[in-house]
Amino acid sequence: MVLAVSVVAALAAQLTACSDDSSPSDAASKAASAASKAASAASKAASAATEAGDALASATAEAGRKFDEFKSGADAKDEVKTAGTASPGSDGRVTAEVTATNPTSSAKSYVVQVDFRDQSGNLLDTTVVTVDDVPAGGSENATARSNRSLTGDVKADVARAARH
Repeated sequence: MVLAVSVVAALAAQLTACSDDSSPSDAASKAASAASKAASAASKAASAATEAGDALASATAEAGRKFDEFKSGADAKDEVKTAGTASPGSDGRVTAEVTATNPTSSAKSYVVQVDFRDQSGNLLDTTVVTVDDVPAGGSENATARSNRSLTGDVKADVARAARH
């Protein structure tokens, strides 16, 4: 950030020094103003990145807690699917349909962690959804919804699932 501010200040000083209608103090004032704006923008960007990281860490921790509550569940990742794409809502949060297919001979409930990723595979958000009372040999749907607003093309995939 210091390097960016220095570069902006140097550029502003060079640009204003070439002007015939500016005194050296005007040039210095304009350079200081440009540097201040650049520092403010960098600070806002860093703050936004920190908030996004904090939100993702919180969502991941919550997913872990929900799986801990679902003790003695069998691994069921192969029994749960998403359509792969997430649909944006009017509030910017995205949703994805989750389908659990129960191959057992009795009704089961599922807990499913759905990860939302960008086209490069970067994790944007994660959430947990439950699919209750899936009948023996049948399927049930649920909707996974992101915890925060996401933009761009977002993919949804099953990170893990357990059956109980």
